[in-house]
This record gives sequence, structure tokens and C-alpha cells, in this order.
Amino acid sequence: MRTMIVILSLLASLGQAAAQETRNEVTRSTTPAEDSKPNSDAVPDVQAFTSQIERVVLLRFKNQADILEGIQRMVKEQKIQNAVILSGIGSVRGYHYHMVSNTTFPSKNVFVKNPSAPADIASMNGHVIDGRVHAHITFANADGAFGGHLEPGTITFTFAIVTIGVFRDGLDLSRVDDKNYR
Repeated sequence: MRTMIVILSLLASLGQAAAQETRNEVTRSTTPAEDSKPNSDAVPDVQAFTSQIERVVLLRFKNQADILEGIQRMVKEQKIQNAVILSGIGSVRGYHYHMVSNTTFPSKNVFVKNPSAPADIASMNGHVIDGRVHAHITFANADGAFGGHLEPGTITFTFAIVTIGVFRDGLDLSRVDDKNYR
């Protein structure tokens, strides 16, 4: 009987943890005219931007710190304009990210949030453009790897480390993160 109670308790807690994950699809259009705009021959298929890394900033997050909010705060405090997120490792006690969910414009995204699901940070990359953080993160747990665009609400468990390479001033990256420049 006692074994049955333990098994039922475990099943109930697993069901509760799974029930805490939410998924919401959101359409992110700029304007209908911009979203329906075809690719332009004036925009090259690929562009190269050349610079050098001026310095490397290593951020360490303690238990229960919000990773995206911490990166944004440090970007301001460290006066980082343009940079590349080189890596990220650590563990989280809960996550929030979004990923693209369609292949036509307007683009749609699925936002996935689970405030009480532990996972390792398998990798992180992205960039800072004009002081704005655009970070992607990959999580791993016993079920596999998953992730996407980092959102507020991804909370550190043991610790996390994010390494940022800061570009020299004068690099114009204004069109790099523009989905309508196509």
C-alpha cells in the first residue's frame, strides 16, 4: 500500500510539473505592407561585416538570477554597443524562450515557458546590436535538447556564465537583425 501511495505521489508531481509548461503562438508582423513585401534583388543573399573584438566580458549569474535581464543590465553598465555572444553554460530552474512556428510572412512565434523545469544550458549565442540583446539558448534535460530565442523568466539554478566579445566602435550592424531587409 505504501509503495502504491509513493508511486501515485510521483505520478501526480510529474503531471503537475508538465502542466506548468505553457505554449502560446503570437504573430509578429511589422505592418501588412512590410510583411507581404517580396525579396529585393537590391539586397544581397549574404553580407560580410568585418571588425575586431576589442575586449571580452565574462558574466557570472548566481542562483535565481534572470539571465536575459542580467545580460541587458550588464550591456548597459559595460557600455556595450555591438558584440557577439560567444558562449553560455550553466543550469536553470525554469525557462522561457520562443521559436519560429511557420515559414511564411507574417512570421509567427511559439512562446514556451515553464517556471519550474530544471535544465542545463547546453549553449548560448547571439549578438548585441546598438545596445539591444538578441540571444539564442539551447537547453538540455533527460528528454533531449530544446530552445530558441531567450526571453525574460529564464532563471539560474546553480550558476550561469555568459561570455561576450565586444566589437570595436564604428561597426554599423543596423540592418543585421532587420527581418524586413530581404
